Amino acid sequence: MIINQVVIVISANWTSSISVKKTQIASNPYSAKMKITSNILLVFLVIPIFLLNMISCENDVVKTTLIQFLSQLKGQQNNNSTLNWKPDTDPCKDQWNGVYCDAQMSIKRLNLYRFNLSGTLDVALLCNAQPLAASLTFLSLDDNNIRGGITSEIGNCKQLTRLHVSGNLLAGNLPTSLAMLNNLKRLDLSNNKFSGPLPNLARISGLNMFLAQNNNLNENIPTFYFPNFDHFNVSFNNFSGQIPDVQGHFFADSFLGNPELCGYPLQKNCTGQILSSTVNKTSEEESKGPSKEQILIYSGYAALGVIIILFVLLKMCRRSKKSGKKVEASSKDDIEKPSYVSSESKSEDVSKSGFSISSECGMVSQQSLIVLSKPVVSELKLEELLRAPAEMIGRGTNGSLYKVMLTNGIVVVVKRIKDWSISSDEFKQRMQLLNQAKHSHVLPPLAFYCNKQEKLLVYEYQHNGSLFKLLHGTSKKTFDWSSRLGIASTIAEALAFMHQELGQQGIIHGNMKSSNILINKNMEPCISEYGTMPKDDQQSSTLAFKEDVYGFGVILLELLTGKLVKSNGIDLTDWVQSVVREEWTGEVFDRSLLAEYASEERMVNMLQVAIRCVNSSLEARPSMNQVALMINTIKDEEEKSLIYQV
Repeated sequence: MIINQVVIVISANWTSSISVKKTQIASNPYSAKMKITSNILLVFLVIPIFLLNMISCENDVVKTTLIQFLSQLKGQQNNNSTLNWKPDTDPCKDQWNGVYCDAQMSIKRLNLYRFNLSGTLDVALLCNAQPLAASLTFLSLDDNNIRGGITSEIGNCKQLTRLHVSGNLLAGNLPTSLAMLNNLKRLDLSNNKFSGPLPNLARISGLNMFLAQNNNLNENIPTFYFPNFDHFNVSFNNFSGQIPDVQGHFFADSFLGNPELCGYPLQKNCTGQILSSTVNKTSEEESKGPSKEQILIYSGYAALGVIIILFVLLKMCRRSKKSGKKVEASSKDDIEKPSYVSSESKSEDVSKSGFSISSECGMVSQQSLIVLSKPVVSELKLEELLRAPAEMIGRGTNGSLYKVMLTNGIVVVVKRIKDWSISSDEFKQRMQLLNQAKHSHVLPPLAFYCNKQEKLLVYEYQHNGSLFKLLHGTSKKTFDWSSRLGIASTIAEALAFMHQELGQQGIIHGNMKSSNILINKNMEPCISEYGTMPKDDQQSSTLAFKEDVYGFGVILLELLTGKLVKSNGIDLTDWVQSVVREEWTGEVFDRSLLAEYASEERMVNMLQVAIRCVNSSLEARPSMNQVALMINTIKDEEEKSLIYQV
C-alpha cells in the first residue's frame, strides 16, 4: 500500500515537472531544473523497491503453492517429518528437502522419491503457478502411495525434461496435453493404474525414455521413432494390435503381458488377426453351403490325409518289429553302461533351458529352490526354473550367467556357480546374511539352490544394462561428469555399507568391476553378485576387504578416463600411474569430460582417490568408509558450485 501511494505521488510530481512551462525555465531555470532532477532521483530510488516487492510477491506465491502441493501429497494422516516446508523460510536459501534451485534461486527440480507420501496429486497447483511452472524442469514422485491422476494442466509445465511418477496408485486416462511437453526427455509412468489410450507422444522429438509397464493402458501403441530411445517398456498392459516397427532396438520383454498384441518382437503372428476381418466378411457366403468345386477340393484333401495316415502306420509297424528284437540286448546295455546326455536326443531340452543340474549333484526332487523375501518369485519352483527358456549372457572364472524367461513372463538372471568347496549349510547361511544386509543399491538374490557341486542364484533382471555398457558400449549418448560423480558416490556408499554389515563374517564382494554394476529402472547403479566369489580364504584376513577397494579404484579410473581396463595389452592402472608420474595428468581424463568444461580440480581430486585405492600395498589402501567420505566431499563441492555459479 505504501509503495502504491509513493508511486502515485511520484506520478503527480513527474507530471507537474513535465508541465513546467518554458517561461518558468526561462525566468528561473535553476529552480525548474532542480525540481525535475529531484523527481528523477526519486523515481530511480523507488523503482528498485518496487521491483523487490514484486519479487517478494512471486516468492510468496511459489512458497504457498509448494506448501499446498505438499499438503495434498501428504494427505490428512501423513505427518512425514522429513518434509517440513515452512512459510517463514525460503525454498532455495534454506534448502527445503527435495527442492533444488539454480544460481538465480529459481526452483528447477522437485525430487520426492520415496518420501512415504499417501495423499493425492494435484498437477494444477504446480503448473498453473507462475513463475514455478516456467522454471520447473524435473518432477519425481517415484515409489510413494500417491493417488489421483495426471490432469490436463500438466501441459503448462512446458520446461519439464523429466517426469517420474512410477510406483504409485495413480489412475485414470492420460491427458493429451502430455504431448505438449516439447522439452520432455524422460517419462516414467510405470507401476500405476493408468487406463485408456496413450497420447501421441511421438510428437515429442527429444523423448528418449518411456516406461509405462504394469498399468491398464489399452488400444494401439502409437508409432514412435525407436532409434531415439534408450529405454522403452509397455509390458503388462492391455494394448492390442500390431507392434510398431522397433527397428531392432527393443525386444520381447518390452511388450510382454499384452495378450492382444502381435508382431515382432513377440512370437505371436498378426496374420490370424488380420485375416479375421476377411473371414467375417465372407461368413454369409459360407452359410449358404459349400459349392461343387469346394466339395471336390475337400474330398481330395481327405483322400490325401487317409493315404498319409496309412503310410505312417505302416512305417511304425516295421520299426516296432525291428526294435522288439533288440529289447533284451538294449536292456543289458542300460544296466551295464552309465547314461549320458546325448547331443541329439537332448538338444531340444538344452536349447530351452540353457543350463541343467547334472545327476552327480543329487536328485532334483530331494532338493528345493529356497526363495528369499521377494514376492516376485514367491511361487517359483526349481523344476519350472530348469524348464524355462534361457540364454547365456556371460561367463566368468566362477560360473556362468543366464537370462531366463519364466512362464508368467517375468525375466530373471540365474548365476550358476560350480566347484565351490563350501558346504550347503555354509552357503545357506551366507545367502541369509546377504539377504539381511539390505541396501537399496545392492542387488539381493531372490532365490537360491545348492548342493555339493553346484549352486544356482536367482536375481531380478535389470533391463538397463551395466556401467560397463554405459562407458564402453556402442551408444553415442553423453555420460556427463555429474552423472559419473553421482554413480561413484552411490557405489562407494553401498560398498562401504556392505563391508560394515558383513565385516565380522568376512564376506567381501571379491569381483568388483564395471560389468557387475547394473543400472536399475530409475537409472541408478546397483552392485550385483555380492559375496558370490568361491574363495576359501575370504574369512581368513581382515585385509581381504582391500581387494574390493582395489576393484572400486579401477572403476573410478574407468569413469575418469573412459578407457577399458585392458586394451591392446595395456593395463589401465599402469598407464594412469605412468602418465601421472610424467606430470601429464590432464591427458588422463576422458575427452568428453573436458569438452563439457567439467571441473578439472575435482576430477584431479577424484583421480587421487582412485590412485590411493589401487595402491599395490594392501595396508596403504583406504577403507571403503574413508573412500565414500572423500568422494562425497568432492560431490558436495560440485553441487555447491552448480548452485552458486553465475
